Amino acid sequence: MAEPNKAPWPTELRLKPGGNVLAVTYNNGESFELDAEYLRVESPSAEVQGHSPTQRQWVGGKKDVTIREIKPVGNYAARLVFSDGHATGIYSWSELLRLGRERETLWPAYLSKLAELGLKREA
Repeated sequence: MAEPNKAPWPTELRLKPGGNVLAVTYNNGESFELDAEYLRVESPSAEVQGHSPTQRQWVGGKKDVTIREIKPVGNYAARLVFSDGHATGIYSWSELLRLGRERETLWPAYLSKLAELGLKREA
């Protein structure tokens, strides 16, 4: 169990066979299976997020993207290398936790925005 005033810390970060799902388990008992497509389109990189909310880029055509490699960044994050060449997002442990906790809100919002912009998930 996590200490009361400490942020949850990952105890396992595992790429499932095929590179389609990243499984993350935290020391507070929370665990998430995060699809590669979801992680790619929510990348914390400036390329996707911009430098302010108004610069956010909505990326379509990533349904079949996979994670090819996980590179550690210090002891606080991981850089995910995707099959489409994207490798600039640094996913901190807290960012992965947020993405897991907020998936039920973020994913439908992403799908709605794609539809609004006339973009598709398929390449």
